[in-house]
Amino acid sequence: MLTRKQKHILLKFFSMFSVIRGYNILVVVIAQYLASIYILAHDKPVKEVVLDLNLLMLVLASAAAIAGGYIINNFYDSEKDLINRPRKTMLDRLVSQNTKLSFYFVLNFIAVILASYVSFRAVVFFSVYIFAIWFYSHKLKKLPFIGNLVSAILTITPFFVIFVYYKNFEHVVFVHAMFLFLVISMRELTKDLENLQGDMAQDYHTIPVVYGEKASKLMLTVLSVLTLVPTLLLIFQYQVGKMSYYFYVSIVLLLVFVVMLWKSNSKSQYLILHNILKLIIVLGVISIPLIDIGLVLNKITFIR
Repeated sequence: MLTRKQKHILLKFFSMFSVIRGYNILVVVIAQYLASIYILAHDKPVKEVVLDLNLLMLVLASAAAIAGGYIINNFYDSEKDLINRPRKTMLDRLVSQNTKLSFYFVLNFIAVILASYVSFRAVVFFSVYIFAIWFYSHKLKKLPFIGNLVSAILTITPFFVIFVYYKNFEHVVFVHAMFLFLVISMRELTKDLENLQGDMAQDYHTIPVVYGEKASKLMLTVLSVLTLVPTLLLIFQYQVGKMSYYFYVSIVLLLVFVVMLWKSNSKSQYLILHNILKLIIVLGVISIPLIDIGLVLNKITFIR
């Protein structure tokens, strides 16, 4: 049996894990490594990529910076989240704001230190990234279009640093990035629909608040159609192996999304739509090894 003090510590741990969205960070870390192995550094042996200390430092720096970003975002959105996510907010509030801010500065410091192992350019990159996350959370998040655009860019930035590290300028990399960018943009706009009540109460000028739900749904429909462009290119124009099945599934899920979108008018329904887009993103991460099944089977031996 846990003592009362141990239970309190455990609750605070889960509270901080909730604040930094630990599950999201884990997905990003896995995605960075899989993208490195199968897309960005596909010409290198798996062992060389996995054991690359520079890559590890960049991935850990990304994780620390993202965790810090979630903390500062939680700090500025605390009042809004009381309306939009009351249960999660009660858990998050088990850790004081001062403690969260202390963790925020520590995590950013760790990110810069880890980046310094790689190069001075990496330090500059992460310093700018950290500042951009703060500026987005403090100012840009409340603005229509700009807030959504910047949020989507910041979400894919951790992959951009790996892209720059490996200097892979193949066209397929940009098409993958465009697909991810469009799906994340849809997710951000769907979150705005989901959080409409809290955004209105806290004077956030998001797209649904300024232009209404119907205009937001129209924009999401247009984004869904645009997402078909990189999806079809990846299926028919580029060699993505068995991952093409994932893109077929994505088309079906996007179709379901659009149909449900025009029938949705409540927070719970928008939450389902949000989860559909999250499913597309997570399935995409899991499906990356399908690009080269042979690579998976042949290179597993290096672990033995």
